[in-house]
Amino acid sequence: MQKIIDFIKQIFKTDEFIPLHEPKFIGNEKKYLNDCIDSTFVSSVGKYVDTFEREFAKYVGSKYAIATVNGTAALHISLLLSDVKNGDEVITQPLTFVATVNAISYCGAKPIFVDVDLDTMGLSPLSMQKFLEENCEIKNNQCINKTTNKIIKACVPMHTFGHPCKIDEIQRLCEKWHIVLVEDSAESVGSHFNGKHTGTFGKIGVFSFNGNKIITSGGGGVIVTDDENIAKKAKHITTTAKIPHPYEYVHDEVGYNYRLPNINAALLVAQLEQLDTFIDKKRSLAKIYDEFFSKENGITLIKEPKNAKSNYWLQAILLPDSIKRDEFLEFTNTNGVMTRPIWRLMSELNMYKNCQKTSLDNAKYLEQRVVNIPSSVII
Repeated sequence: MQKIIDFIKQIFKTDEFIPLHEPKFIGNEKKYLNDCIDSTFVSSVGKYVDTFEREFAKYVGSKYAIATVNGTAALHISLLLSDVKNGDEVITQPLTFVATVNAISYCGAKPIFVDVDLDTMGLSPLSMQKFLEENCEIKNNQCINKTTNKIIKACVPMHTFGHPCKIDEIQRLCEKWHIVLVEDSAESVGSHFNGKHTGTFGKIGVFSFNGNKIITSGGGGVIVTDDENIAKKAKHITTTAKIPHPYEYVHDEVGYNYRLPNINAALLVAQLEQLDTFIDKKRSLAKIYDEFFSKENGITLIKEPKNAKSNYWLQAILLPDSIKRDEFLEFTNTNGVMTRPIWRLMSELNMYKNCQKTSLDNAKYLEQRVVNIPSSVII
């Protein structure tokens, strides 16, 4: 394993500690931040919020974009706007970051876990189809879970580490079964499936700009949609449901203080200008890793799926088993190279372990073997 350590340090040209993913501020970030500070508009109103929403919508190919304080808030609002209510159910994958499932819980709904595909690490349409055919029926244009008698209101697939899942097949299943598709594209800014940007297949898509994402404002998220009514409603309830007025404060429903501050948006406008460059460099890094690990027995780089173009947000490798994985994690982290295992399955966490689920053989297989390795953009 020392050979792997030496190779990674050679790639990043340092003998110092190598983090998993660090942000790069190499463009107009300081310029726009200073401009924002000088304007005194540093909260949720300002030209950088407007600019970011307009430019991001253009980048992904959606009609509307609504900036939020983080990706979790974006997903929470997206589920509310999909009419997910207390007592409803939402299909999702167990192999994901906890925010995906927490947002479902914020609505008072319960997740149903279906397996993932080995080649995408994302929600498996075959597993979802099998679950629906064996457990559900359509009544009054709603998908009813015959086991619980609850409405399955939405489906939230996630594009793992920026690799698109089989979102077209999932979309067709959702349409057939009257389920709202909400794409968790938190990790896939700049990723495409069949030439179309992730996050734009469903009724609503969400993205994240957390500090470790491919572009970042320290936090931040965004909702994208082609539906004008959804866009207007999203902006309204993320702004505490305040009725627009020059000076009066009147609110017409329960709202949320989820809007992205202008000062964070200033960072994002600058970061968005660099996104294509970052993606090109990440894809180049993936080629370097792939060539190296193809010569290492028992270790393979996880590559973009068929018909997809991935941003390779976090580079991921597959080890032979959990023992080799743990040995790899211990050795690399002890020797100054940060690595991490994939997430613990959501279906194994205390708060979600009693949720309905399919056989999760693929998710368990990946949980025991997948490790993320240093993925920062190399300038």
